[in-house]
Amino acid sequence: MPEQTHPPLRLRVLTVNTHKGFTSFNRRFILHELREAIRQVAADIVFLQEVTGEHQAHAQRLPDWPKTSHYEFLADTIWTAHAYGRNAVYPHGHHGNAVLSKFPIVSYENHDISVGRHEARGLLHCVIRPEPLQRDMHLLCVHLGLREVHRREQLRRLTAFARRLPDGEPVIIAGDFNDWRLRADEVLQGCGAREVYTSTRGRPVRTFPARWPVLRLDRIYLKNVARWHPVALTASPWSRLSDHVPIAAEVEP
Repeated sequence: MPEQTHPPLRLRVLTVNTHKGFTSFNRRFILHELREAIRQVAADIVFLQEVTGEHQAHAQRLPDWPKTSHYEFLADTIWTAHAYGRNAVYPHGHHGNAVLSKFPIVSYENHDISVGRHEARGLLHCVIRPEPLQRDMHLLCVHLGLREVHRREQLRRLTAFARRLPDGEPVIIAGDFNDWRLRADEVLQGCGAREVYTSTRGRPVRTFPARWPVLRLDRIYLKNVARWHPVALTASPWSRLSDHVPIAAEVEP
C-alpha cells in the first residue's frame, strides 16, 4: 500500500495585550467583549500579555468580574490547554503572560527576564506537540520592558534562549516587544528568527495606540517554519478593546 500522507499543518496564531481586561486609561471593563473578539479570529494558539491572574479588589467592585482567572475565562471551552506565567505581583493580585492552545501543552515554564526591580517581566515557554507534526513546537510569549536598556538585555536573553532550543523544532515568539526603536528584528536574526510582517511587508505593523496606531510594538517571530503570512484583522471591534491592536498570522511548520 502507498504510504499515507497528511495534509500540511496550518496554524492560526494571535497575539494580544489584554490590558488586564480594561480599555485604554482603564475607563471600562471589557473582558467579555474581548473574549468574543478573540473567538472570532478562530486562532489555534493565542499569546496573551498583561493578563490578570487575580485581583481581589476588582472582583469585589465589578459585578461581571469572572470567578476564574482571566486566561481561563478567555480560554473557556475553545482552547482546552492553557499556561500562565505570573510576573507582576501586587497587594490585590497579579498579572503576567499566558498561552491558550487547542493542542495539548506538554510542558511549560516561566522565566524571569526582569532587569532591575522596577518592571517585572517574564518569558513564558510552552511546548506543544500538534498532530500530524510529530515533533515538539515551542511557544515563547513575551512582554518586554519600557526602558531601552532593559529591552536590549531582554532581547539578548531571549535570543540566547531560542538558540538553546533543539535544532530543527519550530519556534513561535510573540508578544508585546515595546520596541518602538525597531531594534528587535536585527537582534533576533541572531537566533534565526524572522518577523511575520517584516519578512512580507518590510517592517512590523503599527499596533499602538489602538485607535490611531503609530508605534510598531507587537510582533510574531518564527524560526524553523516552512511558510507563513500575516492575517489582516478588521479595525472593529479591536480599536475599542485594550490599548493595543492584536496581530495574527497563518503558520505552516
